Amino acid sequence: MKEQTYDRSTQDVGNILAMEHVNVTVPDQAMALAFYVQGLGFTRDPYMMVGTENMWVNVGNQQFHLPTRAPQVVTGHVGLVMQDLEGLKRRLKRLEERLKGTKFSWAAKKGYVAVTCPWGNQLRCYAPDPQFGDMAVGLPYVEVSVKPGAAAGISQFYREILKAPATAAKSKKGAVAQVRVGRNQCLFFRETTEALPAYDGHHIAVYIADFSGPHAFLKERGLITQESDAHQYRFQAIVHLETGEPLCEIEHEVRSLFHPMWGRDLVNRNPAQNIFAYARGRDAMQAA
Repeated sequence: MKEQTYDRSTQDVGNILAMEHVNVTVPDQAMALAFYVQGLGFTRDPYMMVGTENMWVNVGNQQFHLPTRAPQVVTGHVGLVMQDLEGLKRRLKRLEERLKGTKFSWAAKKGYVAVTCPWGNQLRCYAPDPQFGDMAVGLPYVEVSVKPGAAAGISQFYREILKAPATAAKSKKGAVAQVRVGRNQCLFFRETTEALPAYDGHHIAVYIADFSGPHAFLKERGLITQESDAHQYRFQAIVHLETGEPLCEIEHEVRSLFHPMWGRDLVNRNPAQNIFAYARGRDAMQAA
């Protein structure tokens, strides 16, 4: 019998084990609640940040963090997975009058629903699909727009410094770097010739296995922006390893596996439940 062979590299996760949250500030918590919970159908964390100054929104095993300040906008878009796109469309339709006069919009596209939040963040909502593994609800990727010529250097930065599987390739929409940041998660850095806005401070949070190795490199080059505590540090500049040229800015909240939030169970409700068509025992939704 012929021995079966496999491409073992397809199973490599790399040093970044998970992207936990995307943090964008919002000026209006009530409006954010209407958009992220009523409209998108996600779940406000019932245990953390329950006041009016911040809100954490559970998206499967990931979150949006939404502190109250002037709005921040991701330069690119955020990919989301949810089980019922038809239900999503109905909820978004009901929000149109409530969010009139803001940047809110939505449209059904081929394969996804494109949604713009009241402050301009671009989201793409997909049904579960093999390209997202077994994710039933979650945040599979963030795509960041970058300047022409940056993708190859960004890919090298993640491969060599953060020890994450990363590639750079040409595409019809411009060169793109793809970085694996978890079992079913990626970061994309797509080159564009369009003018890019100044970086406004939005950030992502990642957990890494080798916590000290990347820190040593980043500290030696003056790239650490915050020594948060024993379990966490931050950096925001992604640089060309040979020249030191800045390629992209997006703050990374880098956490070790000793961080108390690692692997925390998140509550996810079933957005299809309502008082008019209640189904006993179906209040919760599984992320995978």
